[in-house]
Amino acid sequence: MHFWWNEPNPNLELKSICAMPSLRCPDAAAQAGDYAVTQNIYDDENFFEGYSGLSRSIDGLDAMPEWPALKALLPDLRGMRVLDLGCGFGWFCRWARQNGAAQVLGIDVSEKMLARARETTKDEAVGYRRADLETLDLSGQNFGLVYSALVLHYIADLAGLLGTIRRSLVQGGRFVTSVEHPLFTAPAAPGWTVTPEGRKSWPVDRYLEEGPRSTNWLAEGVIKQHRTFATYINLLLQAGFSIAHVEEWGPTDAQIAAQPSLADERQRPTFLLLAATAPK
Repeated sequence: MHFWWNEPNPNLELKSICAMPSLRCPDAAAQAGDYAVTQNIYDDENFFEGYSGLSRSIDGLDAMPEWPALKALLPDLRGMRVLDLGCGFGWFCRWARQNGAAQVLGIDVSEKMLARARETTKDEAVGYRRADLETLDLSGQNFGLVYSALVLHYIADLAGLLGTIRRSLVQGGRFVTSVEHPLFTAPAAPGWTVTPEGRKSWPVDRYLEEGPRSTNWLAEGVIKQHRTFATYINLLLQAGFSIAHVEEWGPTDAQIAAQPSLADERQRPTFLLLAATAPK
């Protein structure tokens, strides 16, 4: 059986050997304001081992509390060509295929991630490619759905990537994505504070100061890109999308009853879920 990802395609070749679609490493140029070098930290043995132990890595979509809300934004996938940007272990790629997608392509830059995805995918209609989302070129490719979960808040040139996504969608095609909520990414030192009475709060500072934030998550110095709520919406509109749905995700009562530790996530939204369409 023949699929498009088996063809030589220079537009989907890796543009930067050291690139990673999600984590960025400041170099001398970056310190001057140019975050152009992407850090492939997922291929670090220690980081990869830590990431592999997360519930999302072990149990996949079912371990994502935001998954039911995100799934509700997806179109009918039957017969559709689907693209997953930042596919990781391929959980969504396999789910899309099981739910009717004709062909699914997952793109990531981590060799370790892609190796695991290939090992656990036994379906020739699901393919994986290595590429850097900062310089992604999808010329000649068309998809009914582009999906990307918890990736865009690591991308420096988001306007460029959104333009690439928009051009790759068929008329009426849909883009569905989740990002860490801007209230989560804004603080210079994100974390809860607790009053003497034991009440938790989530301090927010530098909200309107967009740009890189250095955080510690499985490693020191992980760089995320903070953007305001308005910027996410405006960048989608500027790329030519129509906004279909916006959701500031928080756990449901049923989820909190099943997992009481999620109750804290009601204090501030954890994720921003977005769905947008390419005009017909």
